[in-house]
Amino acid sequence: MLAALAGLTLATAMPAQASPAFMATGALTTQPVGHYELCQRLPAECAQETAGARPVELTRELWATLIEINNTVNTRVAPLTDFEIWGREEVWSYPTTVGDCEDYVLEKRRLLMEAGLPAGNLLITVVRQPDGSGHAVLTVNTSYGDFVLDNLEPRVMAWNDTEYRYLKRQSQRHSGAWVAIENGQPTAVGSVSR
Repeated sequence: MLAALAGLTLATAMPAQASPAFMATGALTTQPVGHYELCQRLPAECAQETAGARPVELTRELWATLIEINNTVNTRVAPLTDFEIWGREEVWSYPTTVGDCEDYVLEKRRLLMEAGLPAGNLLITVVRQPDGSGHAVLTVNTSYGDFVLDNLEPRVMAWNDTEYRYLKRQSQRHSGAWVAIENGQPTAVGSVSR
């Protein structure tokens, strides 16, 4: 019982602020086909101009909200592939009871926007897992750096503490545009995201 309580404390403790680690992003890149189709079905999803986005202040309250929403969605939604749900690959949708990684991301993003976080700080991100398979996570751009909410991980983690290879993510300037991620090198001074 004490070990379980200690684990809970570690999972909810604010991260230590050393040098914030932000993803270095580069040029515009291709939009994932599933995101493109989502934009066709729900144009408002991809029409958010966020040109003035700055890292959101990471407070204890926001940290608790990130943990709560990550855990809530991870436990409420059961994992199934798009093929199992829709009979085809790459269908990005808001989950009700089942979904794949992009669906988890969309739901977490929606709930965090409802909680008051700006869209420009909630970025759908495409990664490669250690085994080479594709995956999507939600990156939250904060004053402490970029943090990842992931359906495969109960902890909210700094992006550079994960085992993923980061490929691309939504632009901080416009929700319908995507930027390449410069291969895995964090920057310590401000966000260079586009």
